[in-house]
Amino acid sequence: MAILAHRAVNLVLVAGMALGLSACGMNSIPTKEENVKAKWGDVENQYQRRSDLIPNLVASVKGAAAQERNVLREVTEARAGANRITLTTEQLRDPAAVDAYAAAQSRVGAALVPLRQLQEAYPDLKTNENFLQLQSQLEGTENRITVSRRDYNEAVQGYNTEIRTFPSIVAAKVIYGSKPIAPFKATTVNAETAPAVAF
Repeated sequence: MAILAHRAVNLVLVAGMALGLSACGMNSIPTKEENVKAKWGDVENQYQRRSDLIPNLVASVKGAAAQERNVLREVTEARAGANRITLTTEQLRDPAAVDAYAAAQSRVGAALVPLRQLQEAYPDLKTNENFLQLQSQLEGTENRITVSRRDYNEAVQGYNTEIRTFPSIVAAKVIYGSKPIAPFKATTVNAETAPAVAF
């Protein structure tokens, strides 16, 4: 009888340990994945804010610098191109899709540099309250984009680490079929050369 009790206790301990190991990651994996999705939503939100500010900024510049149509056209085209590229949370697992999105957003940032520099060539813009306010909002949005991308990358790192480490890797592979999510990387679109601005 003592041997049966001892075996029963061992069986309960082994079953308890197996259950404990299998439960590891059960809640943390979906929690971290949802955190990544929320952080990606923040990134998209900030890019949308920038996209919404651009037409107002372009309109305020048009009056003071009507002859600089090329700069205005490039900004408008870059914004339109970036708005055409969307990224679902499922596509976050595709590094090429994330890179394409990042490149489109980088082109918008590069196109905005000459627009900001127009105020040097056109003193009227320096006193245009609307332009200055929009420019300030745009600079603040660029800072928010940087913070949102950093927060997203931290969430991605936490999720990717969770699904690759023991014991969560068991639940990640067996139960969820989890795959790594691509971080947001800086693009090299014209990063090595400053944009030329000639008036």
